[in-house]
Amino acid sequence: MAVDPWLALALLCVVNLVAFAAQGIDKVLAERGLRRMSEGTLAMLALPLASPGMWLGMRTFRHKTRKLSFLALAVGVTIVNASVISALIWSFQRGWLTLETAS
Repeated sequence: MAVDPWLALALLCVVNLVAFAAQGIDKVLAERGLRRMSEGTLAMLALPLASPGMWLGMRTFRHKTRKLSFLALAVGVTIVNASVISALIWSFQRGWLTLETAS
């Protein structure tokens, strides 16, 4: 199966930007006392290889950094992301996936 590297990179950027922005949006909602995103939603947004965006958003906006239950969830999401990356690398090494640019 051929994967376009530019499309893959674009998708990774988008999902990480969404996970990053979600942390900032939830922080603003919290500061204003409005209805917020659930922790499950924040974690699910990071599942498609977007844990870097989630962690960067947590650090940038100082959001959810002291809540142990969410930190445990974030670590779990990061482990899942690392597992998926490992599976992708393994698939490339086996030749099951290849990088091909669109012509």
